Amino acid sequence: MTFTLDDLTRILEEGSGAPEEVDLASDILDLTFEDLGYDSLAMLETASRVEREFGVTLEDSTVIDANTPRALLAAVNALIPLPTT
Repeated sequence: MTFTLDDLTRILEEGSGAPEEVDLASDILDLTFEDLGYDSLAMLETASRVEREFGVTLEDSTVIDANTPRALLAAVNALIPLPTT
């Protein structure tokens, strides 16, 4: 299982809606969540949804430090266990 940008944008839209001024389908990987229109409460809601859906635990500091989609994807994917063969 991998946490993808499509997963993240879906979770953002489901939990906090889509910002009017930013197209989440555009190249947003290195924009800050603040620039995308998401505040700290939106990110806590996003983290909670990611935890439930992907079975990971995100520390508050991880969510705060991962201030771009690219950083959050990397942080979550580092916590998802690798499949066993």
